[in-house]
Amino acid sequence: MPTTTPGPPLSLEEDARLFPVLTDAQIARLRVHGRVRRAEAGEHLVELGARDLPIFVVLSGRIEILRGAEEATQAVATLGPGQFTGEATILTGRPVLVRIQAVEPSELIEIPRPALLDLIQNDVEIGDLVMRAFLLRRLELIARGIGDVVLLGSDHCAGTLRVKEFLTRNAHPYTYVDLDRTEDVQELLDRFQIGPEDVPVLICGKQVFRNPSNHDIAHCLGFNDAIDTTNVRDLLIVGAGPAGLAAAVYAASEGLDVLVLESNAPGGQAGSSSKIENYLGFPTGISGQDLAARAFTQAEKFGAQVMVAESAKDLVHAHRPYVVELEDGTRVTAKAVIIATGAEYRKLDLANRARFEGAGIYYAATPMEAQVCRGQDAIVVGGGNSAGQAAVFLASTCRRVLMLVRRESLAETMSRYLIRRIEDNPTIELRTRAEIVGLEGDLHLERVRWEDHRTDAVTTESIRHVFFMAGAVPNTRWLGGCIALDPKGFVKTGPDITAEELASYQWPLTRAPYLLETSLPGVFAVGDVRCGNFKRVAPAVGEGSVAVGLVHGVLRE
Repeated sequence: MPTTTPGPPLSLEEDARLFPVLTDAQIARLRVHGRVRRAEAGEHLVELGARDLPIFVVLSGRIEILRGAEEATQAVATLGPGQFTGEATILTGRPVLVRIQAVEPSELIEIPRPALLDLIQNDVEIGDLVMRAFLLRRLELIARGIGDVVLLGSDHCAGTLRVKEFLTRNAHPYTYVDLDRTEDVQELLDRFQIGPEDVPVLICGKQVFRNPSNHDIAHCLGFNDAIDTTNVRDLLIVGAGPAGLAAAVYAASEGLDVLVLESNAPGGQAGSSSKIENYLGFPTGISGQDLAARAFTQAEKFGAQVMVAESAKDLVHAHRPYVVELEDGTRVTAKAVIIATGAEYRKLDLANRARFEGAGIYYAATPMEAQVCRGQDAIVVGGGNSAGQAAVFLASTCRRVLMLVRRESLAETMSRYLIRRIEDNPTIELRTRAEIVGLEGDLHLERVRWEDHRTDAVTTESIRHVFFMAGAVPNTRWLGGCIALDPKGFVKTGPDITAEELASYQWPLTRAPYLLETSLPGVFAVGDVRCGNFKRVAPAVGEGSVAVGLVHGVLRE
């Protein structure tokens, strides 16, 4: 057995939260869901990269959680009687990030994954305890960088920022090596034969990826390997923003077989919000990423499955059940479909904009972007809540935040509490009736030209960071004109669909479309992709839950 070295010690408080000790009564309830088995000293119970695993409850003896391969093993924690193994990968069926072995002869309860999922849903006390521990353990893995991924990159590289965001928003721990600051970097580059055009480089297990796509990363990490795409699902949800995740939680909790497709990471546009303060139940606010992570885990708790980095290419609607074709050619079949693909920010309408995306132009303001522009000036473009949240968040780390808004004021588009914060923050300078007219720089944005439409004056400033959060374009291109859209491309639903449109799209039923139903029976639209949406998290969540009630009606027809 290899020699182990202890990882950073956990405090007693963290130990109690991450590794609670079950009572005798709780252990007795767990026994009926598994089998009692013995493990000898040094016996490997879980290997790195294994999937679809059981959890182990220690009755006697000790078992150890280890990080790294056998030749470089490090102890993370040691569990004794009454404690149990497992973390968030148990819910998803994704590959495990640690190894587990017995330290001494031990007696254990081994509970298979299906039995554990059933237990979590039906035993409230144990379910809450296990779920809390699983989530905290995942956060601990992320905080310690305990994972199977090493990212080599530069904070001035658009691809690096994309990969960091994808891994972070999918809650996958990784070790980051900054090629701009690491000593002896040339030795590292030579070892992997890395050139500037290869950055970012992702070392995933024994594989090395040069500037990988999000789909490549998801495939390497096995994000979707446990999902069977051949089943005919009760409900297919396209998009995992607040509306899509709400629909997944309600549908799965009510017994429907649910699959969610997400092109990037759970949370959608809201997932990139630094802080949401007007969502019911969170008086001190919550980040979009935290809210999305909780909703994602809640959906999986009830049995919904989520495929990430998978984009819908086409909706095959000639007959039911419907088929959604993915970009890689995979086909997913479902009796009902909820479209929750949301909207994305418009791009700056400037000739050289694409050159600076991720290298000075950003469409989200998360801690990663805030770190890049710490102590510097930044511009936020937009007058909605997302832009306001970004400006307030960036003001805590930037030297100055210049906010450019094309409208006369913020009153029509932004919540009053955000307007007050912007007005009271000396770091934020608000310029209404203003817009960017030019970008300058070499490999990275260096200067910005903006025009004040009140005076027609054009100002050039040395600003290297622009956050663009103005306007929205619905993600409906994949629908190929098979359902009724409004002139801006948003999906029309319920009473917004005219009689002429129903006739044009050959509505086959005697009843009219339900409230959130499109011009295709059994296909619904919710959230920011829908015509007449409110561009807020709470209404999107409400629409997702309401749509599930209507789906039940369709399935009964």
